[in-house]
Amino acid sequence: MYEGKLRVRVCGLLVEDGKLLLVRLNSPVTNSDIWMPPGGGVEFGEKMEEALKREFLEETCIRINVHEFLFYNEVIQNNFHAVEFYFRVEKLDGELNLGSDPEHGNKQILKEIKFFHGHEIVDISLKPEALKKLPLLKELS
Repeated sequence: MYEGKLRVRVCGLLVEDGKLLLVRLNSPVTNSDIWMPPGGGVEFGEKMEEALKREFLEETCIRINVHEFLFYNEVIQNNFHAVEFYFRVEKLDGELNLGSDPEHGNKQILKEIKFFHGHEIVDISLKPEALKKLPLLKELS
């Protein structure tokens, strides 16, 4: 589905009560489970902020405001190429629930959603690794 083409992705860092929201999914790059911030692909003609709001709602059932851009990450591995843009986000409303990814139909890759304290993040398979060094995450309780 994602192989052989450039994919532009957006992801949101939502921190509440000193914890970061992450989604566990089966990575299409490595075919193994990883944790990462909610987000997904930007559609042609769609602004990144709107894509992030849509993707966040699909995956978490939470509506958000998008704040400042934090960093980007580029993934080139196994015939997969993605450029990911990470933003700080704020919850507007909604009840946290694991949603779905419409792109995957009946073969969902989303498995779990959870808030993590900073000390818990060091022990999980977090992608991208650069998240562990982000000043925002060092402030988590």
